[in-house]
Amino acid sequence: MYPEELHYTKQHEWVRLSDGAGVVGITDYAQKELGDIVYVDLPRVGAALEKGKVMGSVESVKAVSDIYAPVSGEVIEINDALSTAPEKLNESPHGDGWLVKIRLSAPGEISGLLSAEDYQKYVAEEETGH
Repeated sequence: MYPEELHYTKQHEWVRLSDGAGVVGITDYAQKELGDIVYVDLPRVGAALEKGKVMGSVESVKAVSDIYAPVSGEVIEINDALSTAPEKLNESPHGDGWLVKIRLSAPGEISGLLSAEDYQKYVAEEETGH
């Protein structure tokens, strides 16, 4: 259910390493919890992100939720398609619905993130309340 090549946070973001950069998005669990996404607020290209700090937000029909940077680095690209088609986050959260690409300033941070298996266990615990 959760792609093995991704690294996950307990705030329901993911990172995929690609050519020395990190592609960041929100998980399938997050988009289901949010419901229909109507607006995405992303950082600008060139912005410096700090792991664990707010980097943007997602607005759904239910609520506005902050998105946290899973790793530190500089934003080198944003997914412009989301400005006109925010529903891509619902349709393809681990694919076309990616948010930003980051040039990692501390690649070692990746090792502190959850594997797909660990994230799936975490989500199961969230859902059952244990």
